[in-house]
Amino acid sequence: MEEVSFSSVLTKTQRLVLGVFILLLVDVIWVSSSELTKYIYHNEAFEKPFFSTYVKTSMFTLYLLGFCFWPPWREHCNKRNNYMFIDPNQEDDNFYSDSVSSLSNPTYVPVKTLDREHFDRSSGTESDDSSIRSVRFNKLAEVRHMSESEAAEALLARLSYQASVRAGEIARKAATKLPVHKVAHVAFIFCVLWFLANYSYQLALAKTEAGMVNLLSSSSSLFTLVLSALFPSNHTDRFTISKLVAVSMSIGGLALVSLSDLNLESHFPFGAVLSLLSAFAYAAYLVFLRRKVDHEDKMDIPLFFGFVGLFNLLLLWPFFFFLHYNNWESFEWPTKHQWLFLILNGLVGTVVSEALWLWGCFLTSSLIATIAISLTIPMTMLADVILKKISYPCLFYAGTVPILIAFLSVAILAHYENWDPIFDILRCAYHNICRRAKFVRYRLPELQSEQTEALISINNNEHEA
Repeated sequence: MEEVSFSSVLTKTQRLVLGVFILLLVDVIWVSSSELTKYIYHNEAFEKPFFSTYVKTSMFTLYLLGFCFWPPWREHCNKRNNYMFIDPNQEDDNFYSDSVSSLSNPTYVPVKTLDREHFDRSSGTESDDSSIRSVRFNKLAEVRHMSESEAAEALLARLSYQASVRAGEIARKAATKLPVHKVAHVAFIFCVLWFLANYSYQLALAKTEAGMVNLLSSSSSLFTLVLSALFPSNHTDRFTISKLVAVSMSIGGLALVSLSDLNLESHFPFGAVLSLLSAFAYAAYLVFLRRKVDHEDKMDIPLFFGFVGLFNLLLLWPFFFFLHYNNWESFEWPTKHQWLFLILNGLVGTVVSEALWLWGCFLTSSLIATIAISLTIPMTMLADVILKKISYPCLFYAGTVPILIAFLSVAILAHYENWDPIFDILRCAYHNICRRAKFVRYRLPELQSEQTEALISINNNEHEA
């Protein structure tokens, strides 16, 4: 019987609260990782975006060690899944028609009888009255085995009602869980997209100012809102006016935060294009992955990232030669000290945090996960204020407020099943305006008729006089 995952026993509110907590924890990890990345780039003088991204992504292969220490992964490779979906409302009249054909081929085993030797040694000269009468059977018995699926059904049939309900729920989730080869197929589809999103962001940081990169990268929430509306994974991805306002508030707050520490360039930098590319790739990776796998119980997240790291390790190493010979990024082997920081940053800032972030996305929604990324910008600056005693203008603190409001608003909207209060307010205002306009249109002819009757009565009185 399959094990029950922790998140599958949570209520909707508990899933949302846990997901928000995980996303905030990931933000703290990413802020620490970004500070370590700055240290590697500047203090360690190792500004190699492709090398750093390649090493950190390849470290995902550590998850594949789970095949050595986690028995369920090995069982998924060796054991066939016998669960399948059935329609409880559909009648199957021929359920037992092929019961014989579903049995295994017959095998014959000897039958052990305790008194057989005694019966065989009995004398044939004794009279029929004194002899022990017995029924002789064949010395070989025919044995057929039920299939594993029918054996599982027979086991479920003997359970109590509550146990059968729990077992049926576990069987339903096991039927939808992707096997190892399909998880590898999904990882192969999304590995390049994930690497493109991360590498373009790292390269943008090397090409232009961090404030501009963070500001343009925040557009991933807008891309996520549009893509999830066009390619929804479930009903929570529906486009609403309230979500659009929340995303606009988040981007506006990030603009205020970034402008407080931003020196605008006279021309549109190449790093800005890379930032937009990173934002779109992140949004596409998240939306299409959730469309492919709409629940965390259907796919083992560490196993998915393990294959992502393996495919990136095997497929992307030729780009080292391409970048080196085109003088875009010269290949240089890190020192032991640099390796220490790269491995530490990869383990904490990529291997652990990315798995937690994707889990938090499944627990909440794609939009909440991308808006949570935007929180890393004010959190990074707040860390500079606390640790480095850097002072920022009031514009920074004013921009932090709408970012927090946008994040909480999207979480509340997701909890109340895409509740759209702004659309409801606009609709009520529109109905009130239309009702008043109709009242004015209907009231105007009445006033005109009353004025006409009054004039007629005045004229009649004058004629009588």
